[in-house]
Amino acid sequence: MIEALIIFGAISGGTLALLALGFTLIYGVARVVNLAHGTLFMLGAYVFFALTAPPPFGVFQLGLLPAAVVTVIFVGIVGTIFYRLAIHPVVGDLIAVLVITVGAILIFQHLIVIEFGSKGWPVPSLVSGVATILGVKLKYSQIFAFVISLVLFACIWMFVRKSKVGTAMQAIAQDREVAMLMGINTERLYMLTMAISSSLAAIAGILIISSTSGRVDPYIWSDPLVMSFAIVILGGLGSIKGTLIGAFIIGYANVACIYLVPGGMTLGAAVPMVIMLIILLVRPKGLFGKKIEFE
Repeated sequence: MIEALIIFGAISGGTLALLALGFTLIYGVARVVNLAHGTLFMLGAYVFFALTAPPPFGVFQLGLLPAAVVTVIFVGIVGTIFYRLAIHPVVGDLIAVLVITVGAILIFQHLIVIEFGSKGWPVPSLVSGVATILGVKLKYSQIFAFVISLVLFACIWMFVRKSKVGTAMQAIAQDREVAMLMGINTERLYMLTMAISSSLAAIAGILIISSTSGRVDPYIWSDPLVMSFAIVILGGLGSIKGTLIGAFIIGYANVACIYLVPGGMTLGAAVPMVIMLIILLVRPKGLFGKKIEFE
């Protein structure tokens, strides 16, 4: 029991960290609360399915790796276009951004239903096979998702901390007006950040869906959105460090609930929301939130 809690909690936390990182990035840089983040997660899973599935939906039937690469690029482009056309004109108006991103959820969900129907479809695993660690059986796809998630998280963290573009992102996160006076093209960086955020959501969609339920449906956006929102609020809006720690707290809490609480599987999104509310009662800006702690 303890071994299973440790292993599955770590896997859940690692993959959730990658999922929530995109949400954190776009808020940290552009102050955009992107409630359509779960929709980009769903879009990534559906595009991957469409590129690998047999007819009538599979047109290209690409290999798993090429399909994943094409999916990430496609969703990154879609997210960037969505930002430029819909979010950019109202950046700075929180209510308008919330309304537009919620509207995007409904639009994308209906488009998915029109194209693929409302039933679930199988998504292939990126890696096949089963391993036993400390007496606990788990799929290779789960191990793969965990490792790739943490590697990508570390790469993005280093990119933000060490690269010239990352330094510009930090400057904008701290003070947009001063960054503009220093010659930083804020709008270009906003779009780049949205592209990265959308791509991370797509990668998370592929990794999480293919290693867990293995099925896509038009309603899979809701849990990822709730998880992302709870994690970034828990860790502190704009804090990459807080996102990582918050993801593991939520991941272990979910797994513990499933194993230790009768009917824990049915609680779903209630667990992260309860944890988030408890933390906010103690620290209203989250565990690591100050103003914008983009580090």
